Amino acid sequence: MTNKTQGGQDLALADLLDRALSTGVVIWGEATISLAGVDLVYVGLKVLVASVDSAQRMKDASLVDRPTDGGQ
Repeated sequence: MTNKTQGGQDLALADLLDRALSTGVVIWGEATISLAGVDLVYVGLKVLVASVDSAQRMKDASLVDRPTDGGQ
């Protein structure tokens, strides 16, 4: 493998990371271990990966879209 190709792969990974941080990525999953219909272990995972600027923009957008309760 040449350095040019390897550099291109590094650049692609850097671009992917930059895009993920600028737009934000949510990872969500659940797993339940049960035996004879009885849930024994539940594992839930919710992760938001974003830059601070992206997270602030998401927060501001959610506040703008939220309906008001009429001041009550």
